[in-house]
Amino acid sequence: MTASDIAALTACISDPNRAITNAQIVQRLSRDFYWYSPILKRQLDDKTGELALQPIDVKEIQRILAYCYEHHVPVTTRGAGTGNYGQAVPLRGGVVLDLVHMNRIESITPDGVAVCQPNVRLGVLETTAREQGFELRCYPSTIVKASVGGFLGGGSGGIGSVSHGGLRDFETVRALEVVTMEAEPRVVFHEGQAVHDVLHAWGTNGIITRIWIALTPAVSWAQCSVAFDTFDQAFTFAEKIACDSQWIKRLVTTFEWPIPSCFAPILSITRPNKSLIFFMIAASQLIELKSAAEAAGGEVTLAADYTGLRTTPLLSDYTWNHTTLWAIKQDAAFTYLQCGFSPTEGRQQFATLKQHFGDEILFHIEFMKTGTGIVIPGSIPLVRFTTEQRLNEMIDLCRSIGVSVANPHVNNVEGGGRYREDNLQLLTKQKYDPRGLLNPGKMITFKPAAQATV
Repeated sequence: MTASDIAALTACISDPNRAITNAQIVQRLSRDFYWYSPILKRQLDDKTGELALQPIDVKEIQRILAYCYEHHVPVTTRGAGTGNYGQAVPLRGGVVLDLVHMNRIESITPDGVAVCQPNVRLGVLETTAREQGFELRCYPSTIVKASVGGFLGGGSGGIGSVSHGGLRDFETVRALEVVTMEAEPRVVFHEGQAVHDVLHAWGTNGIITRIWIALTPAVSWAQCSVAFDTFDQAFTFAEKIACDSQWIKRLVTTFEWPIPSCFAPILSITRPNKSLIFFMIAASQLIELKSAAEAAGGEVTLAADYTGLRTTPLLSDYTWNHTTLWAIKQDAAFTYLQCGFSPTEGRQQFATLKQHFGDEILFHIEFMKTGTGIVIPGSIPLVRFTTEQRLNEMIDLCRSIGVSVANPHVNNVEGGGRYREDNLQLLTKQKYDPRGLLNPGKMITFKPAAQATV
């Protein structure tokens, strides 16, 4: 970028203090948690934007994009930077569009739909919603820091998915507005099934600026931790609770030993050499859950009310991809995969992977409901990384035995496993970003208009 580019783009926003040129700050704003993957760490460590702009409204975004379109300047949108796949890392320099100031909750409707700007923190939305009798249907373990727009752009599910499915299931995202990257950027409204044109496209096909997201009635929750002698015992009990609709639950997570040994702040609720289950269960069912766990041979190591995101300990801080973070803190050789096991053949799939890889793979199961209503053992297993070839052997074997893998070690939408086979996201990019300037390099099936064939 030239000095004249920087001056012109700074003039697109009303306050020049929201145009950041300091190289260290721009580099920080060009980062997410891609380093969970040793492969992405090697690929992305030297990538950075050249200028960070922090717009406060849609009109400023439109002015920025109009200039960037005319002058062929790449734009990478940033939410809170809590993703794990390098979605927010600019591959070709240019502008980092930091939406930090677009963080207003506009309303929560009487029927439980939140209308908000993209950089509302999920934790703020959860707390605000609960004050009005609602709560998030699902959220990542990074809820305190993660933004709603970032979750829509690059997230998939989390706490709550065992009952409400993932982010793209059951019309959780009701509508959204996006700004296009054209000579005259438009604001386009998507609702119903049309939201899938834009969801989980990593900001490659439009800038999400307004969101309508469905909530669910709030529940008084409790937390419970149960230890079992073996992983098979723990998995069996967790599966029973997860799949039985009589249980009102928000979280059912199962850890193979020695994963719990990585949870340094809460070692008192772990048991050496035992697998562990973490639950968020309706407070009204806590006593019944404790009795069922003990009858199944488990030891209840924690049973307490959940009092919000400041609950201590907050068990969700050790689930989903926070599990990986705790493991990496203990041993930098750990990384992870994202898998979906069969609800009927899961045990055989576990056995096959153990037969081939032993303790190179450690099972971390997150039960979640699919869009068809079936509860499956989703999984974010820990992997002891040695070489990229060995990691790919593990992925290949998973897929050969029917275990789905969304590969978190590739830096493109298609390879990450959430790309739609009907090409909706690609077709949208062709319409809304014909020059390929939005987060370029992250949708590898896209070709700029001048190169595309009819």
